[in-house]
Amino acid sequence: MNNVIAAALELQAVCQRHGWRFCFIGGIAVQRWSEPRFTNDADLTLLTGFGSENAFIRPLLEVFVPRRPDAAEFALRSRVLLLKNSEGVGLDVALGASPFETHTIERSSPFVFPTGQSLITCSAEDLLVHKCFANRDKDWLDVDGILARQWNKLNLKLVRTELKPLAELKEEPEIIARLEQKITRHNQPFTRIKPTKPRKKRR
Repeated sequence: MNNVIAAALELQAVCQRHGWRFCFIGGIAVQRWSEPRFTNDADLTLLTGFGSENAFIRPLLEVFVPRRPDAAEFALRSRVLLLKNSEGVGLDVALGASPFETHTIERSSPFVFPTGQSLITCSAEDLLVHKCFANRDKDWLDVDGILARQWNKLNLKLVRTELKPLAELKEEPEIIARLEQKITRHNQPFTRIKPTKPRKKRR
């Protein structure tokens, strides 16, 4: 994990040097809000807006190595710039422009790792939205981790407000239903089983 954090710090330093607005999502944010797990890359949302993406892509390609020969063109099509640092750690830079991506960056905050290094990550609520929207088995495991660890702190109204239009855009309403099922399950109180008293032996 340390090499991923080091790569993320490199990317963060470049963004801060240029005065860009950004935050880490994906596995880096999972370390903060869910059950920590291994991740071999760093995912970042960079607020570029529409039409000025090249002003962000070019400086990043001057510092980091592209993971495909047409990285710039691919980024303009897919809105993800695929990079790696000199150590080969993957860096996925999402070119943000949507209202949700803007809100995610506005709600982000620094997180200090046990090593003392600080990275700006999305909020627990926005990570929950990202994970539900991705809708993969491993993402739902992270959803369970977020709900378990942050249950009493989560703004579920915000999560629902942000996720609903994204699920509709993706035409996958089952995402909302699955999240609600998990919310219901995590809201169930633990049943306390009273210990049974040992029976006295008859003489």
